[in-house]
Amino acid sequence: MMRGENASSEGYFVLLGFSNWPHLEVALFVVILIFYLMTLVGNLFIIILSYLDAHLHTPMYFFLSNLSFLDLCYTTSSIPQLLVNLWGPEKTISYTGCMIQLYFVLALGTTECVLLVVMSYDRYAAVCRPLHYAVLMNPRSCHLLAAASWVSGFTASALHSSFTFWVPLCGHRQVDHFFCEVPALLRLSCADTRVNELTLLIMSSIFVLIPLILILSSYSAIARAVLRMQSTAGLQRAFRTCGAHLMVVSLFFIPVICIYLQPPSGKSQDQGKFIALFYTVVTPSLNPLIYTLRNKDVRGAIRRLVGQEREM
Repeated sequence: MMRGENASSEGYFVLLGFSNWPHLEVALFVVILIFYLMTLVGNLFIIILSYLDAHLHTPMYFFLSNLSFLDLCYTTSSIPQLLVNLWGPEKTISYTGCMIQLYFVLALGTTECVLLVVMSYDRYAAVCRPLHYAVLMNPRSCHLLAAASWVSGFTASALHSSFTFWVPLCGHRQVDHFFCEVPALLRLSCADTRVNELTLLIMSSIFVLIPLILILSSYSAIARAVLRMQSTAGLQRAFRTCGAHLMVVSLFFIPVICIYLQPPSGKSQDQGKFIALFYTVVTPSLNPLIYTLRNKDVRGAIRRLVGQEREM
């Protein structure tokens, strides 16, 4: 594969994935399949419940439904391909398939970073500006904020993924990862990739560090407001809703920072695969549990839905 344009003529890449541990592939297939099914069921449950129950037609559950749909798309962009590669001897992906996968993984990951900022702003408005909440988070504002999250993610991905595939590739076609991602593809290049690595660092800083700073700023303001609360019930409710969001933020951002903002020499490629496996498989499956566990709104919605079914 001497030039970038020749990569498409070759027609495919080999995703090495976890082939260094062939004895683990069956076990990994079972575990990943279970987590993938949990992701599908859990996130579909949140989307359907939020749509059916009028009491959940609030900004918080509107953004949570967006996050659930995003997690469904994010896992589906890479996990089915991984399951196929773990199950069979063939571990290939077409050149076009690799381009599409890279675009959607970048787009959906970037969108999630921005959407988590929007969700933290919603919690900030609910706790710190309760009298203005209905005005700040009116339906039009919610739809615009959600749309901005999706548009920013897909626009940034279009620029970054196209820049990555312009890099001339040479030598073997073996991608040392379980999906097509930027650092693994850059390692296939025989050209100087320092510009691409700098671009990756800048993009990661814009869409990872800046959102994380904004989220932490929102929650520092929320913490100050919560500590001033006189109502015990209000205090508990604030901790429940904000605590769930902070846990989701931690589960997503910490692995992403380890992958994209750590110097290449600071981690092994095998370690990077397992970290990536965590935020692509485990985190999306845990999000529905985190948001619904001990959540009175969700339990009430389930009871109302079950009651309607019995009456029918």
